[in-house]
Amino acid sequence: MDKSSRSCKDLGSLLSANDTAKEYFMSLPDYVQGMIQQRSDNVHTVEQLRGYAENLLAGDK
Repeated sequence: MDKSSRSCKDLGSLLSANDTAKEYFMSLPDYVQGMIQQRSDNVHTVEQLRGYAENLLAGDK
């Protein structure tokens, strides 16, 4: 299993364990980071992180 699909306990664990996830998260606007942090228990993979962020960013278009 590669690092990007590895499931972690929560967002904090994911960001600690996965540099790609951390870089992506830090590149997001502050308000998106905040909204994702509010649901951090539901973010276990890079794919989930990207999905949440894309949904939030789609509201800006």
